[in-house]
Amino acid sequence: MSVVLALVGRNLRIFFRDALNVFFSLLGAVILFGLYTLFLGNLQTTDLAESLPGATAEGVQAYVDSWMFAGIVLITTVTTGLGALAVLVDDDQSGRFRDFLVAPLRRGQLVLGYLLSAVVVAVVLSFLVLAISILYLGLVRGTWLPLPAIARIVVVVVLSCIAFTSISALIVSFVRTNGAFSGLATIVGTVLGFIAAAYIPIGAFPDAVASVVAALPFAQAGMLMRREFSDGTLAVITADAPGADETLRAFYGIDLSIGEWPVPVWFVVALLVGITVVCTVLSAVRIRGRIR
Repeated sequence: MSVVLALVGRNLRIFFRDALNVFFSLLGAVILFGLYTLFLGNLQTTDLAESLPGATAEGVQAYVDSWMFAGIVLITTVTTGLGALAVLVDDDQSGRFRDFLVAPLRRGQLVLGYLLSAVVVAVVLSFLVLAISILYLGLVRGTWLPLPAIARIVVVVVLSCIAFTSISALIVSFVRTNGAFSGLATIVGTVLGFIAAAYIPIGAFPDAVASVVAALPFAQAGMLMRREFSDGTLAVITADAPGADETLRAFYGIDLSIGEWPVPVWFVVALLVGITVVCTVLSAVRIRGRIR
């Protein structure tokens, strides 16, 4: 186990030493924050204020921001784990695998070192973004998340980091060059905001597209995040509008449906656990085969 921990430490030092790689791992979250701060946030608050005349401008802004930060945290759980796997691709392309093979190391230890370090990066950076989100909502919008909600968010963040990092590891196991990895990271960072319904509320999609997005684990994990981030602020702005709560929950992806089937929480948790097990095994087999 000490060998694995040493490999994890080595991978973490390489990742965090490259400040540009760390920044690009967080770029998706930064872009989403910039989009809502400069453009999309004003559109959302204007539309909501018009449809909810009994809600205050401050309450509407707090709701939109809480919904936005749920998406930011979700995107971070995906992109940071993927960014940490750049060490694996670089070791392969630079020929360091050959150096490892002449050392008294087993391939299983190397694989575990890559996977664990990627999960650690995802969890650490996601917690950092989560802390910033909580402080922003509390200090700027006057909306402090209750401790039970924060505890549930932490559980969702950890589970999402592990599941999405395992997916990333499986995909990266097919990537051979740093250029291909950079292209993959760019595509993921660009597309993720749409397939997780973070850039645009899922209710703005056509019904068929909305059902496809709702069937993906990214939007489903986002649903769990949004419930904890947004439930309190949503209750405030819909207090004087009976029936609006249910409509907004469906429109903003706080409740998801695949066709006519409402997605339950237990299903999302089971799906993330299943993804973790299957993708971890497959990625470990693939990475082990690459280390020759």
